Formats: sequence, structure tokens, C-alpha cells
Amino acid sequence: MMNKTISLQSLKEKAKQLDQSDKLASYRQKFLFPQHQGKNVLYFTGNSLGLQPITTKEYILQELEDWAKYGVEGHFYARHPWFSYHELLTPKMAKIVGALPEEVVMMNQLTSNLHFLMASFYRPQGKKRKILIEFPAFPSDVYAVQSQIKWHGGNPDEDLIMVKSERPDFVIEDEKIISVIEKHKDELALVLIGGVNYLSGQVFDIAKITEAAHKAGSYCGWDLAHAAGNIELHLHDWNVDFAAWCSYKYLNSGPGSVGGIFVHQKHLNNFDLPVLAGWWGTDKKERFKMKPIFEPMPTAERWQVSNAPILSMAACLASLDIFDTTTMSDLSQKSKQLTTFLEETLEFINDTFGKKIFNIITPENRGSQLSIVCNVDQPKNLFQSLINNGVIADWRDPNVIRLAPVPLYNSFEDIYNLALVLQNILPNYV
Repeated sequence: MMNKTISLQSLKEKAKQLDQSDKLASYRQKFLFPQHQGKNVLYFTGNSLGLQPITTKEYILQELEDWAKYGVEGHFYARHPWFSYHELLTPKMAKIVGALPEEVVMMNQLTSNLHFLMASFYRPQGKKRKILIEFPAFPSDVYAVQSQIKWHGGNPDEDLIMVKSERPDFVIEDEKIISVIEKHKDELALVLIGGVNYLSGQVFDIAKITEAAHKAGSYCGWDLAHAAGNIELHLHDWNVDFAAWCSYKYLNSGPGSVGGIFVHQKHLNNFDLPVLAGWWGTDKKERFKMKPIFEPMPTAERWQVSNAPILSMAACLASLDIFDTTTMSDLSQKSKQLTTFLEETLEFINDTFGKKIFNIITPENRGSQLSIVCNVDQPKNLFQSLINNGVIADWRDPNVIRLAPVPLYNSFEDIYNLALVLQNILPNYV
């Protein structure tokens, strides 16, 4: 039976009211939207690739101009010298993930960084050889931990613990993860989990799981690909050992752009902790003296191996400068409002058609994403129809659509307009 408290008109009025009271509304004008029939698309895939800030071209062009002007001397004479360019990003990124500046550095890409960090923090000894991850984890994480286990002479069939949901919505209770950690405490060397599950959109309790891992005598690391720039993080206060993330999703720095890492302060002066060394991790005062001995820096910069990819860092800086004018608290508050309004909109659609067309599997502990099971005969065709009508969403087999309304650039009107598109196309599928 249709919920009489929700109507298309009430959704429209609520969207207008929410947009008028949104103190972040002007940020939408800082981004470039793809076009569909002369209008902005309804873009709900910031969890896959964020939109381009308008200033990105300017930031990259500055480095291209300095390259043309200075050549190799740009490392020291560019307007933002390339030798220290990554340092421009550090304090801004540290603020976003709740870290001290010395605990953060932008470098490489996500899975590469996970490997570099596991080289330091996955040190199997005796019985303590196992790695625990969630299921489903993002496939690249699975491949990375499997290969690390093999690299150390182990067997993934024996040394990889995957905590699986027993629910149809893929949600894994934090308590279940903690109980599995406790069960395997004598065998566990590393816990490595996605802060926000890529498929369900569930946000895990990072602080509690980290504490449980430490009680079990293991390190605890986090893949924050879907968390950095999306949810409030307090990595230092939560005592996380290490974390890695990409910057092309919620951090809007462009396809394949530079990643980032966090290493807790408590590890930074432990020079017995092994690293895969490269010249950009050695003492920056001594770097160009070309010494044959590695002199590690007492910061997260120690994990760098190569000089900075300036053009992708310039794109990243353009976005971080936008983040630097607001707070993750304000972004998180709007995110909750957006997903709540999206949930109401999907409930309206279900009521309109008198059946459960969309089943939301994302729990209340979430960021800017709702994962939705489509209960129609041809769900992939429905998804393609959304694309054809100017709605950019994300598909996961066999029948999940991920919608991510991002607080920096999505409006509540976007969600109302999604309802109009769904009302128009759904008669072809129900």
C-alpha cells in the first residue's frame, strides 16, 4: 500500500527546501558535470570516479608551464618546486583522515601502497601467519593479500581468513569480525579491512576492530578507498597501524591519480621496522648526495620510493584545496541528509508501483552510498536505461546498483530528478 505521506509533489518541495538550507550548495559550482541532451547528468558515481574540479586544469597547466620554462630546474625553481611538491598535499590530506602531518604522505596508487605497507606490517612468524579480511572485499585487496601470503611461503587456503556475511544484504556485524579475531588470535598476524565496504556501502567500526586486533597481538591496517573524503576519520586517535587510499573517488583527483598512506606516529621512530626502500624515502637533506646507505626519514615519507608524480599531484591539490575550505563534519552531515532523502525517494517509487522494486542493502552506518538490489527481470537493462536517460550510476553483478550522492556536488534536486526518470522508465520493467 502506498505511503500517503510521500508524493511526487512533497518530494519536490522537500528537495527545494533542503537545497535552500544547504550551506554547502555553492560547492556544486566548483565542479564540471558531463552533459546529457544539453543538461548536467545526474551523477551518482563519486564512489567510483569523482567529478573534475573546475580549477584542475589551471593547477596542471601551471606545472606544464613551469616544465616548459625550467625543464629539470623546475624541481627547485617552479612556483611549487617539484622536489617538495608532495608536502603541499600532506597537511590537507592529514586533516581529512584525522592524522598528524608526519603520519601521512601521498604516493603511488592504492594497491601498490598496500603492498609496500604489508612489506612492513605483515611479518609472519611461527603460528602467527594468518591475514584476516572481510568478504566480499574489493578483489584487488584479495589478490594483494593472497600474493603476500605466497611471497612469505604460505598457503592462502590456510593462511587467509575471510569473514563472510550470513545475511542476504552482505552486511557483516562488527561484533562478528571481532569474534573471529578473538577466535584466531594465536594465529593472526594482520587484520586488513576496507573501512567502507565497496559493495554494501557499510562503514565498519574502525576503532573497535583495531582495538580487537591489537588485543590479539596483530597489526591492523585499513583500505580507505571508499572512506577517505567520504566519512569522518580519526586514524591517529583510533590507533590504526597503517592505512592506504586512492584519491580519484571522493577526493576527485582524476582517473588513476596518486594514492595516499598513513602510518601511525608510534611506528615512525622504529627503524627496525623493515621497508622496501627507495631514494625518495631517504633523508631529504641528504638525498642528492647519492649516498649508498639508506637513511630513513622519521615520517610516513620513509615509505616513498620514487619522486612525486607532479601532474597527478597537481590534480589532487586542486581538490584538496576545496576540501580545505570546509570540514568532514559538515560534509558527513550533508551526506546523511542526501542518503536519507534518496532512501525516501526509493520508498516512494516502491509504493508507487506497489512492489519492492528496490531493496536497499546499505545499513544505517554508511557514508555517501546506497547499494540497491533491483528486483526486476532484467536489472542490467534497467541500469542501462538509467544511463540512456542521463543518470550515471554504478553496476555490480548480478543485480546491484550503487548510487552515491556526494555532498560536495550533488543536490537534493538531483535525487528528485532521479525519481522522475524512474517513474518514466520503470513501466517497461514491472
